[in-house]
Amino acid sequence: MNPSANLRAVAAALAVLCATAPVSAQTPADFYRGKTIELDIGLSVGGAYDAYARMLARTMGKYIPGNPIIVPRNMEGAGSMRLANFLYNAAPRDGTTFGTINRGTPFEPLLGNTGAQFDASKYNWIGSTNNEVSVCVAWATSGVATFEDARSHSLVVGATGPSADTYQFPKTLNAVLGTQFKIVTGYPGGNDVDLAMERGEVQGRCGWSWTSVKGLHQAWLDQHKINILFQMGLSKHRDLPNVPLVVDLAKTEDDKAILRLLFARQVMAWPFAAPPGVPADRVEALRQAFMDTMRDTDFLAEAEKANLEITPVGGADIQKLVAEVYATPQAIALRAAAILK
Repeated sequence: MNPSANLRAVAAALAVLCATAPVSAQTPADFYRGKTIELDIGLSVGGAYDAYARMLARTMGKYIPGNPIIVPRNMEGAGSMRLANFLYNAAPRDGTTFGTINRGTPFEPLLGNTGAQFDASKYNWIGSTNNEVSVCVAWATSGVATFEDARSHSLVVGATGPSADTYQFPKTLNAVLGTQFKIVTGYPGGNDVDLAMERGEVQGRCGWSWTSVKGLHQAWLDQHKINILFQMGLSKHRDLPNVPLVVDLAKTEDDKAILRLLFARQVMAWPFAAPPGVPADRVEALRQAFMDTMRDTDFLAEAEKANLEITPVGGADIQKLVAEVYATPQAIALRAAAILK
């Protein structure tokens, strides 16, 4: 064999070896080492979404391979619709950005909101710090103290944006159960609605996590400054055995189906999501780090001090829940959407 033929044979052999040799992929630890992760918060400073996110940011980095720094940043707007669209359409898809959005926002496409430029089933869900029950409250001087009062008397309630619980819950209950809530929108976050109640701008808030009530305003409960009218979720909270659950107040199966569609979000009460397209191993690393944080003794002590409940829901379970909600029968979804127009 001549020299040139020998060289060609060696080159061919090397090519085969290169093609069959295992490629050393970059691990999550390799990727995250020395990185900074941006944790975006879709509501304003001071509320429970903000509190949960900042607690998470202080601890979760030590459980992510490579130990990146996590920096929280508020990006409020339209009940967190602004952040939801950003995560889906503009955020980096490499695992260096994730965020927390209003629990109702992921279902906006089902409810006909054309401003919702995303498919929530395609987010990479990281987890939720709690499986939640929400309440509807009235300021003690409003003259409304029970569910029946809310059906016979007008109550002005504050809300953030049309995709938020504080808007969608009272709007739906007006249509399905005959309550008489008058909704004032435009507040940047739930904390701003609370301040508006204190100032007398509004008389109540309908769509308020029980965890947030206890964590931020235990004094209001102790001093009887607010009346709890009813609770909203798929089941009652253990703290509120005698407070009516609105799903039980519906008269027809279709009405109950609409309320179940609306309140499924309570299972993913404080949700964290990464954009679509993040590599699967990094998604798994973030999910595992999230759940490890939920068991961290310092994190749990901080949550207890803030009176914030921790009953975590894993990212895979949220992924499944969102897919199931997106499979809601069209007739039910259309009726719910018509109510919220």
